[in-house]
Amino acid sequence: MNAHTHDRRSFLRGTGRTVLACGCAVGGLALPLASAHAAQTCTAQTAASQKALSPQDALTYLKEGNARFAAGKPMVCNPTPQVAATANGQHPFAAIVSCIDSRAPANLIFDQSIGDIFEPRIAGNFVNDDMIGSLEFACAAAGSKVLMVVGHSECGAVKGACDDVVLGNLTQTLANIKPAVAAVQGFDSDRTSANAAFVQAVAEKNVELTLARIRQRSGILAGLEKKGDLIITGGMYDVATGKVAFAA
Repeated sequence: MNAHTHDRRSFLRGTGRTVLACGCAVGGLALPLASAHAAQTCTAQTAASQKALSPQDALTYLKEGNARFAAGKPMVCNPTPQVAATANGQHPFAAIVSCIDSRAPANLIFDQSIGDIFEPRIAGNFVNDDMIGSLEFACAAAGSKVLMVVGHSECGAVKGACDDVVLGNLTQTLANIKPAVAAVQGFDSDRTSANAAFVQAVAEKNVELTLARIRQRSGILAGLEKKGDLIITGGMYDVATGKVAFAA
């Protein structure tokens, strides 16, 4: 087992979940559900379609979407009807905290469309009070059924935190990732961005700590999860393969 494989498995164990395989909606990939939901088609989400979703179904649609994306068989949608359909309201089924990295836009990697996903993004995919407030709006007020924190491989913010980069306001931004750097044990021979396995381990630990911070700082989101109205989970996106390793 190589270091990357070990770290990835540690990440998945650390979230208390297991990886689930899923099918896909188009391009010859089988749908596991009997009928297509708006998340599997070019139809914009409505209040009714959002309400009909269970949190587990919503997570399944994200898995199916990433499978389509990674297989090179995404849905091809004209966004103009979606713009018109969502002009007077939005009903996204998921909220995804991700990095600002240009290689990891949530709508694309999960093969979703306008009106499907709230996308709070920040370098290093951490959360502060403002981000958590946005997530409370997305899930408690606007009805999203899944809250994901998605880190990614080759993360520049994580590399910067590993190397103690000092650069204007970025210094404070990277300070939010330092707890993950400190929490990763081992790698004593090289705890810098030159060590790809160390960077990956820190990126995965950062997702774990961000999930814990959400639950600790938001009684609203933790309460929705406890009631079964929301799934809070994490994932790691591989910029080389287009695949997300889901923690649930």
